[in-house]
Amino acid sequence: MTEPSHNYSTAIYSTAEIRDIERLATALPNPPALMEKAGLAAAEVARDALLIPGRTRVLVLAGPGNNGGDAFVVARHLRTWGYSVTLVFTGEPANLPADASQMRDAWVAAGGEIFTEIPANEDWDTVVDGLFGIGLEGRAGRDLTGKYLNVVNAVNALKLPVLALDIPSGLGSDTGNVRGAAIKAAITITFIGLKPGLLIHHGPDYCGDILVRDLDLDVSALKEPGSWTLDQVRAHTLLPAPRLANSHKGMFGSLGVIGGSTGMVGAALLAGTAALKLGTGRVYLGLIAENAPGVDTAQPELMMRAAQDLFELDHLNCLVAGPGLGTGPSACFWLNSALESDLPLVLDADALNLIATHSRTASLLRKRKAPSILTPHPAEAARLLNSDISRIQNDRMTAAAVLAETFNCCAVLKGAGSICTVPGGKRYINTSGNPGLSSAGTGDILSGMIGALLAQGLTPENALLLGVYVHGAAADALWNQNCGPVGMTASEIPDAARRLLNQWIYC
Repeated sequence: MTEPSHNYSTAIYSTAEIRDIERLATALPNPPALMEKAGLAAAEVARDALLIPGRTRVLVLAGPGNNGGDAFVVARHLRTWGYSVTLVFTGEPANLPADASQMRDAWVAAGGEIFTEIPANEDWDTVVDGLFGIGLEGRAGRDLTGKYLNVVNAVNALKLPVLALDIPSGLGSDTGNVRGAAIKAAITITFIGLKPGLLIHHGPDYCGDILVRDLDLDVSALKEPGSWTLDQVRAHTLLPAPRLANSHKGMFGSLGVIGGSTGMVGAALLAGTAALKLGTGRVYLGLIAENAPGVDTAQPELMMRAAQDLFELDHLNCLVAGPGLGTGPSACFWLNSALESDLPLVLDADALNLIATHSRTASLLRKRKAPSILTPHPAEAARLLNSDISRIQNDRMTAAAVLAETFNCCAVLKGAGSICTVPGGKRYINTSGNPGLSSAGTGDILSGMIGALLAQGLTPENALLLGVYVHGAAADALWNQNCGPVGMTASEIPDAARRLLNQWIYC
């Protein structure tokens, strides 16, 4: 399987990278009028998507920086088109950047009025948020306070549809953190390229529908991205080939699961079942529990073994270690045995906790020649990086990259907008999934699915990307089937994932 192709319409850029692109664009022989283009594009979205017939009154918020300049352009176009526009400017005219100051002057020259506070006892049909955009990211460590906090809270209290320019004000464009408060948008129109904060952490709860406008720039020629979205288009480039009529189980890999200590056998069963239903030819469970079952009557195809038996098989293609593993001495012994093997390895759950607490185990992982894939949630990532959950969540993009670099392997930092990273720095933000995955056992399912794709011959990077996307897409299919996420269980996901995988390969 080849490296995934990169569709630059789904490239993701940090705030610093966006600033570089803007600087490079202004140095072109015929530099584009980026602010005019951004404001016009946003005005068209407001007109076409939010200002349906009968809705003519618009509240436009213009902040103290270039995002405010975009807002002045939006207001000018909407007023020209006959809409009733109330513009509130929260900055100081003398402190506006040059381009934004010109747009303010153009608004006044066109007959527009400027308010310094949101007028009381007035009604509007929609709001355009041009307070900060990505400009807030430069205010390191500062949350919104005073008048800006009051404005954000006042806009949210209006309960009107909001169009956010670039990113909802109060939301970190690199992190998805809420800086004290953030505007909840119905639509976010983001300029030049996607930003991480739109897709990760709190971003999905605040951005609404996301539209990208490149402002007629050849963005990829100006700046090579290092991050991309993980979406269905990309997932389809990673699919296994259709199976030949003349095939047998040995062609689709053999996988071993190491885990299932006393009281946690179910976790290993979930991982093994997921591996089976995503197409692995043979699945062996190396269970640690002393009184482990000899058969799973719900899934009798799973072959139950003692943990040591897995290391005597000569036809395994990969191992999954961690589901229900526990953290006792025997768990650590068998994990170390897996790390010392030359098999590709997926590490989850207690395998990650053991790596975090045992220096020898961590050293074995770092020294591995065979591929390894880590699948931590934020708490596990915090243990692995000797950090805490809040620091991990406050900069998920960096944490994901450090995981891959520290342990020299592929990794996925799970959560809202799971981030897949590979050695060398490439990052992919997953766009599938929903809160239904917030239930016990879904991580075991994911590890089994990634292992299944590894066993069938996908590269570690492609197995990680496809496994993460299909896992989330299966949850999305279950959401549609059940009209929501409540009560979604891990054991439902493999059947939904199998159905999707077959549809994508054969239909």
